[in-house]
Amino acid sequence: MGNKRLWKFALKLGLSLLALGYVLHRIDLEELGRILARTSPLWLLLALLFFNLSKIVSSLRLNRFFQSLGLELEELEALRLYYIGMFYNLFLPGGIGGDGYKIYLLQKHREGEWKGLLAATLLDRLSGLAPLLFFAGLLFLLSDYAERFAWLRPLDWLGLGLVFPVLWGIYRFLFPRFRSVFLSTTLLGALTQLLQLASAWAIARAIGLEGVMTEVLTLFLLSSVAAVLPISVGGVGVREFVFLYGFTLLGLPPDPGVAFSLLFFLITALSSLKGLFLRHGLERSP
Repeated sequence: MGNKRLWKFALKLGLSLLALGYVLHRIDLEELGRILARTSPLWLLLALLFFNLSKIVSSLRLNRFFQSLGLELEELEALRLYYIGMFYNLFLPGGIGGDGYKIYLLQKHREGEWKGLLAATLLDRLSGLAPLLFFAGLLFLLSDYAERFAWLRPLDWLGLGLVFPVLWGIYRFLFPRFRSVFLSTTLLGALTQLLQLASAWAIARAIGLEGVMTEVLTLFLLSSVAAVLPISVGGVGVREFVFLYGFTLLGLPPDPGVAFSLLFFLITALSSLKGLFLRHGLERSP
């Protein structure tokens, strides 16, 4: 890891720890412990299932982009590659990164064009981000936050109407070679986000947040957008801060929201660990 990357990682780690420390200082740690202790393991298992189903769909989406480049990967191979990327993104931040490592492996073993692979991974991110923003905006309108921030409603409706046309414009004018997979990748991106929402719904059920489910799911998507920003390690601290602030705005104790965020990170980490075991076989493949 070069000095520049090391400093970037140190900065992101510092921001994550600072945000997490602030959140933990603002909540009742004993109550957080009680919430986690009475969490339903069956609902958590269901959340883990939905989360990994979302990653399977994500790997299918990414493979559509690779196929547009003439790179034929079997779906299982693409799935292994996706989990390897998850592992590098979460556990080895600051280095080459998950997307960069996927490009490296494909260039090494499949002789893929690096510019095309870079474009494919960028569009893969955007085709997941657009539905995420759409569902976040939709849930916002259905939540109590729309009442508290009524001035945001017109902007929300504008965003809902523009998000997919803007995505199409990016495909058409900036990456025309991928236009043929716009519809399939966008639909797969939407399915990915719906499965992520199902995972979040199961976590909320696990800790008894049924009464504020719409608000929890809204915060979950907003925290996912915040976690995309390159300011933290794996979204740690950022997600918890969003839930702390979001629950406080509704006059609710923030402890269950922070517990939700920590459980989601646990599910993400457990799922990403698969990449540690899958990467060795792929790295040795001819």
